Amino acid sequence: MSATAANHNSRYPLLTAIVLALIVAAMNIGLWWWGNYPRGPEDWHGKVGGYALSVFQRYQSPFKLDYPSDEEIAADLKLLHRYTDHIRTYTMQQNPQLYRLAQKEGLKVMAGAEIDKRLDNNERELDLLIAKARAYPDTVTRVIVGNEVLFRNDLAPEQMMAYLDRVRAAVHQPVSIAEPDYIWLKYPELAEHVDFITIHLFPFWNGVPVSGPSGNPHPALDQALGAYQQIRQRYPDKPVVVGEIGWPSNGDRHEYADPSVSNEAIFIRDWMNAAKTAHIDYYLLEAFDQPWKENLGEGRTGAYWGMFNADRQLKFPLTGPVVEDTSWPWKAIAASLLALLPMIFFARRFSRFKLMGRFFFAALIQLACGLIVWSATLPFNFYLSWVDWTMLTLLFPAQIAILAILLINGFEFTEVLWRRDWIRHAGMLTPDPPEKQPFVSIHLACYNEPPEMVIVTLDSLAALDYANFEVLVIDNNTKDPAVWQPVQEYCEKLGKRFRFFHLAPWPGFKAGALNFGLKETDPQADVVAVIDADYEVRADWLATLTGHFHDPKVAVVQCPQAHREFEHNRFRRMTAWEYDGFFRIGMHHRNERNAIIQHGTMTMVRRSALEGTGGWSEWTICEDAELGLRLMHAGYELVYVDELMGKGLTPADFKAYKSQRYRWAFGAMQILKGRWRWMTQKGPLSAGQRFHFLTGWFSWFADALHLIFTLMALFWTAGMVAFPQYFSLPMQLFLIPVIGFFFAKAIFGIVLYRARVPCGWYDTLMASLASMGLSHAIARGILHGLTREKTSFVVTAKSRRLGGSNFAAFAPVREELLMAVALMLCIVGMALGYGTRYIEGTLWMFILAAQSIPYVSAVIGAWIAHKSGDKAG
Repeated sequence: MSATAANHNSRYPLLTAIVLALIVAAMNIGLWWWGNYPRGPEDWHGKVGGYALSVFQRYQSPFKLDYPSDEEIAADLKLLHRYTDHIRTYTMQQNPQLYRLAQKEGLKVMAGAEIDKRLDNNERELDLLIAKARAYPDTVTRVIVGNEVLFRNDLAPEQMMAYLDRVRAAVHQPVSIAEPDYIWLKYPELAEHVDFITIHLFPFWNGVPVSGPSGNPHPALDQALGAYQQIRQRYPDKPVVVGEIGWPSNGDRHEYADPSVSNEAIFIRDWMNAAKTAHIDYYLLEAFDQPWKENLGEGRTGAYWGMFNADRQLKFPLTGPVVEDTSWPWKAIAASLLALLPMIFFARRFSRFKLMGRFFFAALIQLACGLIVWSATLPFNFYLSWVDWTMLTLLFPAQIAILAILLINGFEFTEVLWRRDWIRHAGMLTPDPPEKQPFVSIHLACYNEPPEMVIVTLDSLAALDYANFEVLVIDNNTKDPAVWQPVQEYCEKLGKRFRFFHLAPWPGFKAGALNFGLKETDPQADVVAVIDADYEVRADWLATLTGHFHDPKVAVVQCPQAHREFEHNRFRRMTAWEYDGFFRIGMHHRNERNAIIQHGTMTMVRRSALEGTGGWSEWTICEDAELGLRLMHAGYELVYVDELMGKGLTPADFKAYKSQRYRWAFGAMQILKGRWRWMTQKGPLSAGQRFHFLTGWFSWFADALHLIFTLMALFWTAGMVAFPQYFSLPMQLFLIPVIGFFFAKAIFGIVLYRARVPCGWYDTLMASLASMGLSHAIARGILHGLTREKTSFVVTAKSRRLGGSNFAAFAPVREELLMAVALMLCIVGMALGYGTRYIEGTLWMFILAAQSIPYVSAVIGAWIAHKSGDKAG
């Protein structure tokens, strides 16, 4: 953007924000319009040939023995008579009054008897069929003995032919049996026992799309007409009636056939015009949507074949263009209004961002609001049971949480990529002369650490180019004297600056040891510095950073955690770069609002602030992050200096890597619970600080949601495979946001990594693998932290503990391995049971595969750690 444009934006930030928001809102409305672009099949004028009719109202079902009243049936017949003179029925025992009411309304009926494996029931159906045909000879104009009986293999052809002969001898009306077209070709002898041929034509169930390429614009219609002509040619002496033909307006996609209101309108209007031209006798399936038919084996699609919905409203016009969702303007406007004020607020509040960044995040806000409106309104297009509504009630908040996480990640993405400058940037300072240097007490807490590793750290501290400091080594509960005594002896060799303390037993884990050190600190110390026992620090660490404490508002100076000796060890290398992402991206993002996470190494704290706010908290295993929050609450500033002033060792194996992240997640939840009121009520913390400490762990909450969703997905998939009659494919309502979130989060992470972390593509992808492999450990830490008060403090091992056989490599990831295997079995079960016939089934398999990525990543990470051994740089 040019300098002139930038100045204009800064002079008129509110106007720019409003214009930007209105542009995005207009684009949103345009997107809804494009998705509902009117489609224009040929108009239909005149009467419909006939309707296949089931008169159950919206909440009625033969399974519940809940039948419509005479008044309801009469109202349906009156409505249909406006559109047709002919109806078709399927059973004689249900709603027998229909024939009397049809005669009163003046409708002609093709009456059908329900024939199946129940022989006694067949007898009752046939007796009633004959009786009604005789009682209403002017109303019942045709008779159907059985509907798709041979298609279902319920009875043999010989049995059906005997039934047909019996009815033909008893009634004067023409008699037939209704079957798909291929059944008539398979059993040509049937034609000798009927007066006319009744065929069912369903290009939808053949997976044929309504519209095709320019060379074949009407594939579904062409297939239906071709099948009809084939039967006509095969039986030239018999009249042919199409007993069922139609298209569903909703439900599950079948191969290339897509159920939708516009596709139903196009197919039916095209069919009726073609049938009129060819003089085809037909009955549309069906008059009214029948929600109870979802349980008949066709799945969700079975409920949506009506030309009228279950509330008796015509789904589409018979003339003029067809719109998929006639209420789209209201939804589009609602989504735009819902997003408008948040977009204006963001674009005004963050006018310092580049224009592209403000546009991107405004579009993200609009997308989230559009998804909320879509998710909230889409269920009303379906006939949902109480189970479906229960699932929606549970999953809708989860979708809101997913969108919130997406927006939070998107805000970080926007600020990191499209800021003009960091507002709170701090760097190294010119060293003070010795007489002005604050006295620093360096605290090194260790537990059962290899003495040679600690000695390397002590040597780096002894080499500090700083006049005023001391080092307190606090060994906390190490039992083996052979581990702690060499460190004590080395401290004595280094001189009086280095003091060693062995505490056994001592409570409070690391925080307890640090609180002990605080009491032993030299009285003249102004600053307390903390490092881990595996760190080598730069000689200028203190000299170039303690000057920040000359500002009395500064309580903490924090440097990144960094690592050494990882270049030639594949596991240590991938973990080192994974850690680096947070310090290059997340810490800068948080630092803009003085909301960094204080870490327990490479940190310096003003002693008076530390002691004045209560020291190190022993009630949480993340005492460092809790201290940082407490200091912010007390009104102090925390300074982040993105310089690698010290480097430590990465976790030695995957077990250590997992346990460390579990501890962080558990401790984060302890802090969230313990300091909840600070973060949710207005007080000393700024809005930006509350935002980061409330939302900064949302990505970890996403891991917990991932685990819960995976367990639910395993249960539901097992149900779909084993009991498909009870468990249906998930609706796209649930699938699309999940898939979108998966892709968005992956894109955000990789783009930010490539922009901010100085490593190549290989290390970027390997760091992503390492990060995803921690998902299960983080999820367990979050869930345990929310439900438990305490957990054990497991020190992160920096020397290798695991070895032995290849099977031992997977010991730390037993749960992840089981989850990965379970998900793979579910994918195989779905592939065998559903294949790719339904888009929802294909999407569900994709989601199961995506769900398995963190678990597979953990297994791969554990294997890499095992094979990498102890190789180091």
